[in-house]
Formats: sequence, C-alpha cells, structure tokens
Amino acid sequence: MAEFDTIRTATGVRAAQIDQGLRAHMNKVYGTMSVGMLLTFAVAWAVGTSPDLLAVFRNPATLQPNILGYVVMFAPLIMVFAFGAVLNRISAAAAQLFFYAFAAVMGLSLSWIFMAFTGFSIAQVFLITSISFAGLSLWGYTTKKDISGWGSFLIMGLIGLIVASIVNIFLGSPAIMFAISIIGVLIFAGLTAYDTQDIKNEYSPTPMAATASGWASPRSWGRCGSTSTSSTCS
Repeated sequence: MAEFDTIRTATGVRAAQIDQGLRAHMNKVYGTMSVGMLLTFAVAWAVGTSPDLLAVFRNPATLQPNILGYVVMFAPLIMVFAFGAVLNRISAAAAQLFFYAFAAVMGLSLSWIFMAFTGFSIAQVFLITSISFAGLSLWGYTTKKDISGWGSFLIMGLIGLIVASIVNIFLGSPAIMFAISIIGVLIFAGLTAYDTQDIKNEYSPTPMAATASGWASPRSWGRCGSTSTSSTCS
C-alpha cells in the first residue's frame, strides 16, 4: 500500500511538473508572437506614415505597388515556406532571428494601410482580430476534441486562397475579393485553433524538444496580419 501511494505521489508530481512546463512553454510562444506583432506594427507605422518611404514600394497617389512593392508583398509567404524547409536544420536562436526578420518584412507589406485607412479603423480591426485570435486559440488549447484532422483540409484551403488572391490581383474583381475575405477568415480561424492544439500536443518536457515545438508552426506567423487585412500574408 505504501509502495502504491509512493508511485501515485510520484506520478502526481510528474504531472504537475509537465503542466507547469507546458504553461511556461505556451507563455514563451505567445510572448515571442507578441514581440513579433509589435515589431510588425512599428515597421508598418514607420513606413506607412512616411510618404517618402512608402513611395519606394507604392505609388503615393494610387497606392499601387511597383516591382519592389510586389517583392515585399509576396516576401512573407516565401519566407514561411522557406522556414518550413529549413526548420530542422537551424538552431533555436536562428529560428527566432528568422521570425523577427519575417515580422519586419510583414510590417513592410502592411505599411500601405496607414495611408489607405484611418487610425481608428486600423485600431478597430486590430482589436477585433486580437479578441478573435485569443478566443480561437483558447478554444484550441482547452478543447478535448481532436482537431488534428483539420490540418490537411485547412492547408489545401489556404493554398487555394493564395492562388485565388494572386489571380485576383490581375482581375481586380470586388466580388472575388469579398469571397476571398470571407473564406480567408474561416480558414485562418480554423488554423488558429489547429496550430494551438498542435503546439500544445508537441510539447515535451525535454528542453530540445520543447524548443523545437515552439517553432513547429510557421503557418501561424502571419495569422493576425492575414485576418486583419482579409487577404493572404500580403
């Protein structure tokens, strides 16, 4: 009986340690994302409120992108795929540096919104997006339902969304853009919950494994920016 109590106590202590480690791990993930979002905002605001800097990427009158503007527009998407390809071959420090570079480039790609919309509109959309992200992420973290099967369908939907967005750059159809916006919100909502559960499930109390799992979902890097602009990572 004493031996059973000892085993049960040891198991309880181990479970408490894992639970505490998981909370610390998730706090670190969200903390890093928060720093990235602040960096994105800072770069977007600095460029978007400076007509001279914005003119490097877009026509100041029409806000249409030039060649460099198109490069900046698609750079975040390319960086996400590039990171996914080298994830297992770089250190945690290199991954974090890459993430901050991605956040800065994302800021460049979103900088034009400070010329196209009022500060109140931008703050309003950011607040709505933040609340939505927090709610969806909390649901993905706490739900007992296994949503791992959503991944393949959501990724296929995301690829279709990217293709449609690129095609509509040339078509310029408001109806297609509206459909892309609605479908994009639904896809990224699903990915937010899916990635949160995925990061939680990949957590390991082993330091190296825990570090790797924190960078396992580069799809989530552009999540807030994507939903707030109702488009792709551009």
